[in-house]
Amino acid sequence: MRSKFDEQLLELNKEMIEMGNKIVQSIKNAIEALIARDEKMARAIMEGDVEIDHLQKKIEGICFNLLIQQQPVAKDLRNVTAAMKMVTDMERIGDHAADISEMTILMGQGSQIDKFEHISKMATETMIMLNHSIEAYVEKDVIKAKEVIEHDDVVDDLFVEAKKDVIKLILNNPGEGEEATDILMIAKYFERIGDHATNIAEWVIFSLKQKEDADEV
Repeated sequence: MRSKFDEQLLELNKEMIEMGNKIVQSIKNAIEALIARDEKMARAIMEGDVEIDHLQKKIEGICFNLLIQQQPVAKDLRNVTAAMKMVTDMERIGDHAADISEMTILMGQGSQIDKFEHISKMATETMIMLNHSIEAYVEKDVIKAKEVIEHDDVVDDLFVEAKKDVIKLILNNPGEGEEATDILMIAKYFERIGDHATNIAEWVIFSLKQKEDADEV
């Protein structure tokens, strides 16, 4: 019975890693499409979000089977519960990659977004957070997970600065109000991605709590 359970846990871990890699690539591509104003790439990202949704359902199915059929002990229950919570945040990150891509298409070639330095920095910092949160899960690294949580302050501060930039655009160019709104939405999507990366890191810590407690003894 335990060997069967371990096999399913391995499958769960494999699917989690695959989903993590896909959302990292999706966000990376969304940033590239935004910078390059690449409508074709942006549309491909939006279409690819369906695959991320399918992975979420597949992982949730594995988790439900583990909970219902195997009756896991406390340590394993933590791992399965954390996985179910993490895939929800992963799926939302995939949605935001699609959201950013949609805004890329709407703004078109005339966008001034490349003039907004703080949004570019937000994109970079959220990618760091996302990469490290997935690495923390794969490597079972509590320290790296805590670093992701602390790093969210950097993204939040950049979002405040990005809002100031958007306000300046509106004040100096009242006719650019529609694009200013689009740019602010993109900044908000990056801020939310940082929040979801933080959630993933928190669930990594939750799943490893027994190990962390043992290390502190």
